[in-house]
Amino acid sequence: MRFSELMGLVWVNIMENKFKVLLTSLGIIVGAATIVLVIAIGQGGKADVADQFKNLNAGAVEVSYDPNMQGLENQGGGFPGGGMPGGGMPAMPSGGGMPAMPSGGGNRGGGGGGFPGGMMMAGGGGGIAGVRSNVDSTLTYSDVEEIALFVPDITTATISASGSYAVLGYDMEEEEEYTVVGVYPAYTEVSNLEMSMGDFITDDDIDEMGRVCVIGSDVCSEIFGSAANAYNNVLTIDDRDYTIVGILESMGTVSSGVSPDSAIYLPYTTAEKYLFGKEIDPIITVLAEDVSDVEAVMENVEITLSSIHPGVTYTITDAGSSMEAATQSANTMSLLLIAVASIVFIVGGIGIMNVLFVSVQERTREIGILKALGCSRQNILMEFLMESNMISTFGGIVGVVIGSALMPVLSQFSMRVEASAAGVVMALLFAIITGTLFGFYPAAKAAALKPIEALNHE
Repeated sequence: MRFSELMGLVWVNIMENKFKVLLTSLGIIVGAATIVLVIAIGQGGKADVADQFKNLNAGAVEVSYDPNMQGLENQGGGFPGGGMPGGGMPAMPSGGGMPAMPSGGGNRGGGGGGFPGGMMMAGGGGGIAGVRSNVDSTLTYSDVEEIALFVPDITTATISASGSYAVLGYDMEEEEEYTVVGVYPAYTEVSNLEMSMGDFITDDDIDEMGRVCVIGSDVCSEIFGSAANAYNNVLTIDDRDYTIVGILESMGTVSSGVSPDSAIYLPYTTAEKYLFGKEIDPIITVLAEDVSDVEAVMENVEITLSSIHPGVTYTITDAGSSMEAATQSANTMSLLLIAVASIVFIVGGIGIMNVLFVSVQERTREIGILKALGCSRQNILMEFLMESNMISTFGGIVGVVIGSALMPVLSQFSMRVEASAAGVVMALLFAIITGTLFGFYPAAKAAALKPIEALNHE
């Protein structure tokens, strides 16, 4: 029997049983739609991860202080006899002496000079033990200068701090809470921020503790409506006025726990004086020259801070590890969802197999007639396999259409979905493979029928 004749026979059988074909293909339709949506959700998750970290360099290292991470070394487990272990000062990463004082001397906001980070020799009771008890564990710009001086293979280092404060401006009737970030000019380099209008925080703003600010694109649109209205206008933050000197480009990302679009940036010194005060909880960000240097940079940062603040533990993380962990989580979720969709396909395949088994029983005499007319076992096998494949392919196509139509619906529930050709191809392949695998046994059983027995079947 020619292939065209087989196709005609299969088409006739399908068209005479439209409703049965539709019911048979329901499992495949659901499975194909699920695959399309799962791949779209997975791609959306990966895109979210990429967006979240695209304005944070892979070579960025962040340092923060968490009081809960501190051990009990100050409670009876300190340095016995009031001295350092081994009787000496902690070693610096470069191997040489105490770090030099940055210009301007001393720790910003800390007491006294002499030792970096605000360390002072305490009178009475104990030499170095006195130093330790007076160490201010809060990170400062002096620490940034020491890191920049003693840690090799870095391009820049900066410090920032953030908090939520009441903001009022333009034609706002009530105050609203916004994230306010105190930064230095180098913050743009580590976070890849781009300006839409105006300039970012400058060194002069830092030195003069200028009452100026830079706002994100969402803050601009929500309060002022446009950049033209916002530029050189005034925002009132915690009952103090700040002139807007710049507006950021829309980023749609998160850097160091801060979304640039919905943040307001102030000079660090200004924010430290008027907003944060003693409650400041800063983060130091160090940018490695090369991603391959990140581990060495982290070790050297830790050594440097241990020398400046002995006995204090800091949390040091790198953006690359965070990006990798987030990507792996998104991939794992995608694989789990694909596994669920595969189960749906298996259920659909079992449905096709059951229907074909019934079809073989119903068409036994037809099979006997075809064999009596000279059709081979291969012809019968191909007929039923093609029928199974057409049913599953039909279900796959319908499923793809339904899945694509549901994507805009999912996006209404704050779920990011990204259409993908890979999802369509995978759904169709799953459908065709399912039809072939689960249709083979019924087809083989039909092909194995003996003509005499088939013709005599009631």
